[in-house]
Amino acid sequence: MQWLINSWYQPQPIRWLLWPLSLLFKAVLKLRAGLFRLNILKQHYLAVPVIIVGNITVGGTGKTPFVIWLAKQLQQAGYRPGIISRGYGGHAEYYPQNVMANSDPMIVGDEPIIISRHTMCPMVVAPDRVAAGISLLKQYDCNVIIADDGLQHYALGRDIEIVIIDGQRQFGNQLCLPAGPLREPMSRLNKIDFIVENHGENTANHTMTLSQLDAVNLTDRTKKRTLSSFKGQTVHAIAGIGNPQRFFEQLSSQGLSLISHIFDDHHPFIAEDIEFNDQKAILMTEKDAVKCQHFADNNTWYIPIEASISGKLDQHILQKLAGITPHG
Repeated sequence: MQWLINSWYQPQPIRWLLWPLSLLFKAVLKLRAGLFRLNILKQHYLAVPVIIVGNITVGGTGKTPFVIWLAKQLQQAGYRPGIISRGYGGHAEYYPQNVMANSDPMIVGDEPIIISRHTMCPMVVAPDRVAAGISLLKQYDCNVIIADDGLQHYALGRDIEIVIIDGQRQFGNQLCLPAGPLREPMSRLNKIDFIVENHGENTANHTMTLSQLDAVNLTDRTKKRTLSSFKGQTVHAIAGIGNPQRFFEQLSSQGLSLISHIFDDHHPFIAEDIEFNDQKAILMTEKDAVKCQHFADNNTWYIPIEASISGKLDQHILQKLAGITPHG
């Protein structure tokens, strides 16, 4: 499918062959939105405010580090946030599923485990976000819910919508699926409360900067190395994420020489995927590490990232949150 993704960001004739399907996709979106507007399809509001964090494009934009940042800001402000998500990549026998720091990524997905580890917030995953939210509130004393990647899940009522944009790739050819990367038309952004641009330069939006932290060993998470300690070395760099080139570019900027290995987003890693029969260090994203930690050797490291946001976004969100009337 990489050829299709490439066609979204580079001029290729295939987009025009797929354009009629994009028109059909947009028509379905418009019909669905109309059904919710007419209350034919029901939108369920939970008893506490819901903050949606999502995007209008396919692929990684940086939602996970933003959700972690947002949860910490809410905690510092005295809120008790809970988090819900689809749990993409997980295949549980039943839902909803609670997420813990040591959960199985094959059951709950990879990104929820990262969020749970960094925030220590109660977290529940389910394809039905309403069911996930209800389950969360039954079990935990939360007074605000963050919905990770729930922008298009309109059955879940929301009070604040935040969209994360890839500042480098932007919106590609600005066409809807499958001819382009858009999950919804560009006009959807006009209804969003806050827009955050990851690695962007648009001063009209809040910007998010992702910083790479010290490398952490997969076999012993108390063991760390600075990225500068790998400088001048040739390392294996592994990325099974939405935008692997960003990860590789960040490592290269630190002076590392890379042997790059690209996998599909949410790839279910097995031991053979990271066996290279040499002594070179292996560096990967934290998202990939949660699926490799049980078979990695002591020369395998993951690179955590930390988000910082411009424009006092935390204060703006808290101000809007304070003005929300409880639903239940």
